[in-house]
Amino acid sequence: MNIIILSRNAGLYSTNSLIEAARRRGHFVRVLDHMQCDLIVEEGKLDLNYNYESIRNIDAVIPRIGSSATNYGAAVIRQFEGMGVYTPLTSDVLMMCRDKLSCLQHLAAHGIPIPRTGVTNNQFTIRDVLNKVSTAPYVIKLLNGTQGLGVILSETFNNAESIMEAFMKTEDNVMVQRFVPESKGSDLRVFVVGDKIIAAMKRQAQPGEFRSNLHRGGYSFSVKLSSAEEEIALKTAKVMGVQIAGIDILQGDDGPMVIEVNVSPGLEGIESTTRIDIAGDIIKFVEQKVGK
Repeated sequence: MNIIILSRNAGLYSTNSLIEAARRRGHFVRVLDHMQCDLIVEEGKLDLNYNYESIRNIDAVIPRIGSSATNYGAAVIRQFEGMGVYTPLTSDVLMMCRDKLSCLQHLAAHGIPIPRTGVTNNQFTIRDVLNKVSTAPYVIKLLNGTQGLGVILSETFNNAESIMEAFMKTEDNVMVQRFVPESKGSDLRVFVVGDKIIAAMKRQAQPGEFRSNLHRGGYSFSVKLSSAEEEIALKTAKVMGVQIAGIDILQGDDGPMVIEVNVSPGLEGIESTTRIDIAGDIIKFVEQKVGK
């Protein structure tokens, strides 16, 4: 196959892991920086150029789109879709999963457990929203934050109100969620490819920190999921229409709850933790889909 990987940097672990996995299986693979792709659109014809070259005869494109490049990245994916190229991540799925509120709304509407969440655009109803979500402490998140950035634990009601008012004044959109103390600063990262769970790890925050992201200094170890955790991860992938995703789950007293669906999940942490060749599984999956 001729495979394109959309990535800002071919030297990144995840991108390089996919390159090596594809080449091991005999495929021609090329990395394109999606922010440097030129899109030519006319009636009945879509063309994509890269460094003055028209990109053609591609069998599959594997997007690795960072959050800061979501909109243009989605446009590039949509161009490939219009050209009839297979992609495991469609432009519509990327846009929905990157919008934290839209993602949670979609999950909740389809019966997927999530932490109770509140959003308001009215400064006069902040107190009412906080009361409806839970009692303190609260987790306040920027709707466009990643890797634990823009996530704040507010210990008191008044502090949460002040934080939300401050964000509102700077026109930053935030949501407030019920804090789940029983998770004890940990969550599960479940890696799904197709309709199968390929790997799972537990991420644990450092003492005094509630964010378990590895980029925030957390550590990880391989785990065996419960049947309930497996079920919710697979149902989430199906509901969101994702074919390759890292699904983040909190373990609460009432059962597992989904907190995020990551459609460009990093491979380094989970491959090094579980010793599973996830990149190889992704390439095998793409082979099957293109073959069909």
